[in-house]
Amino acid sequence: MQKKVIFLDRDGVINKDFGYVSKIENFNFCEGVFEACKEFLNLDFEIVIVTNQSGIGRGYYTIEDFKTLTNHMLNEFKKMDINILKVYFCPHNPDLDCSCRKPKNGMVLEALSDFDIDLNNSWLIGDKLSDIECAKNANIPNRVLISEKDEKNEDYFIAKSLFDSLKYIKERYEI
Repeated sequence: MQKKVIFLDRDGVINKDFGYVSKIENFNFCEGVFEACKEFLNLDFEIVIVTNQSGIGRGYYTIEDFKTLTNHMLNEFKKMDINILKVYFCPHNPDLDCSCRKPKNGMVLEALSDFDIDLNNSWLIGDKLSDIECAKNANIPNRVLISEKDEKNEDYFIAKSLFDSLKYIKERYEI
């Protein structure tokens, strides 16, 4: 059976984005993240994280630093009984023009090769337009931009937080 997936960006969606967050002491979860993720799981979604980490390519921190922080994050989710299916990341400097850096769809394509995913019933939630463009490029029709701006858009929904994005998912499935 195909999986319904919530693809989540990390910085600015899961944790507060202070720019190149690479240390556990600087990693602060956004308000409502655990509650939102529990609700995603209750709605029969799997959670996949797709995150650009150009700080690695820029030499600000190492892949090992990223893995240490990722393990911390995953352990915090596990403490709340939240299973993250997988974390995909792009370590490249934006100048390299790789295929994995959002807005390109390389990380989503990798997830599609790893898992049987129903893209029509999957969502991508991010806080930058490059996240939305990635969803378009990967043919994910359900897209949410986390933003404080109160604007309307035909290509994506706008939510003030990850928890706030639940209203669109529940509305889509009439829950």
